[in-house]
Amino acid sequence: MPAEPLPLFLSSVKLKYVKLGYQYLVNHLLSFLLISIMVAILLELARLGPEQILSLWRSLHFNQVQLLCSIFLAVMAATFYFMSRPRPVYLVDYACFRPSQTCRVPFSTFMEHARQMPFFDEKSVRFQLRILERSGLGEETCLPPANHYIPPQSSMEASRAEASLVIFSAIDELFAKTGLKPKDIDVLVVNCSLFSPTPSLSAMVINKYKLRSNILSFNLSGMGCSAGLISIDLARDLLQVHRNSYALVVSTEIITPNYYSGNQRSMLLPNCLFRMGAAAVLLSNRHRERARAWYRLVRIVRTHKGADDRSYRCVYEEEDDEGNSGINLSKDLMAVAGDALKANITTIGPLVLPASEQLLFLLSLIGRKIIYPAWKPYIPDFKRAFEHFCIHAGGRAVIDELQKSLDLSAEHVEASRMALHRFGNTSSSSLWYELNYIEAKGRMRRGDRVWMIGFGSGFKCNSAVWKCLRTIRTPVEGPWSGSIHRYPVHIPEVVKLL
Repeated sequence: MPAEPLPLFLSSVKLKYVKLGYQYLVNHLLSFLLISIMVAILLELARLGPEQILSLWRSLHFNQVQLLCSIFLAVMAATFYFMSRPRPVYLVDYACFRPSQTCRVPFSTFMEHARQMPFFDEKSVRFQLRILERSGLGEETCLPPANHYIPPQSSMEASRAEASLVIFSAIDELFAKTGLKPKDIDVLVVNCSLFSPTPSLSAMVINKYKLRSNILSFNLSGMGCSAGLISIDLARDLLQVHRNSYALVVSTEIITPNYYSGNQRSMLLPNCLFRMGAAAVLLSNRHRERARAWYRLVRIVRTHKGADDRSYRCVYEEEDDEGNSGINLSKDLMAVAGDALKANITTIGPLVLPASEQLLFLLSLIGRKIIYPAWKPYIPDFKRAFEHFCIHAGGRAVIDELQKSLDLSAEHVEASRMALHRFGNTSSSSLWYELNYIEAKGRMRRGDRVWMIGFGSGFKCNSAVWKCLRTIRTPVEGPWSGSIHRYPVHIPEVVKLL
């Protein structure tokens, strides 16, 4: 009678519980050591009698001068610690622009307009059709009113009208939610990559809301889709210097002046992917705001690969051979994004990963260097560090690549895919649409950690880590109101439009 095969090791021993035990032990090693030392001290004191303990105390020979010096040094050390540690920065609230249904651009409308444009040839029309079919966008994405004309109206007046619509709508909603007055704002940061008028967009906000004359105002342009996290970083640095302050951060991309009217394929992609959107975020370092704030900013890590020529030119504004200006997206974009992400997570990993993951990575590195170079490198499990992921919804390929690289589940990237489907690529504001999706689904709990990852021209990869301070109950006001019950939806690899 043939012998029965041995049971699988993974099934019989249940390595999952072994791994969990290892992770708990390593992550709490310092606590275990401190508890062991305290228990040993208590046992030793219990063994001694009261007279022995009293004689031991008297043998220390403390005099008043030594005691006062010790107290003074302790007070000085505590004062230095509390004065030098960074001030906490709280996300009090945020609001996203929700476009009107009159701005909706179904696939049929988009393609009908493309066929009617006098400057597109048949090959360009078919190319845009193929991009839409594989883009991951849905039928409810929106373009500004000027882009509904044939041909689009790319005037300064139309561009300012779009900026006023998206920015003021988001700020109005934020002020309504927080009850804050415009005069309370101490810092203003506005980022918009491709539309930089004079006066600036930040000046437009100051004029609209009659902000104070001594406000610290900044307008960031040309920094791509990752500029939202750069604006958060700038506001955080300013809040470290200015106490008891409020910072208003506005992230948007104005679509109106950037419609490409040529036939170069690499420059037609933005026409198909980018849609209108904006987000207004209120940050504060006021201690009293912690009671109503939703998140605390833990850290920001920025990576810039602009020293490399290939990275610098992979997202490049230029003119084609016929003089039509647009954004040229290089074929190397995904490879460049992967390199930037690798550099970014190398920096952020030691700051956020638990000790168990860092130890496994270190052992893997040592093993490859000393024992066997062909060993597969250990990829840290970032799911051990974060409960939620907000990946810039730049396109389906970006989300797919990050899901594969970080070994994320479908649920981890659901917010990014659904935001791309519902709103399209809204550039730097896309991360806030994704965060609102997670909240609207009732998944955000107190203590949860959120990792925002943004990519932008230059080439940049920026990360922000937030910690949730309060469990967020549904329903949630925001851009997903009225549609969250329909999501998630199945997004096929190819949507056949013909």
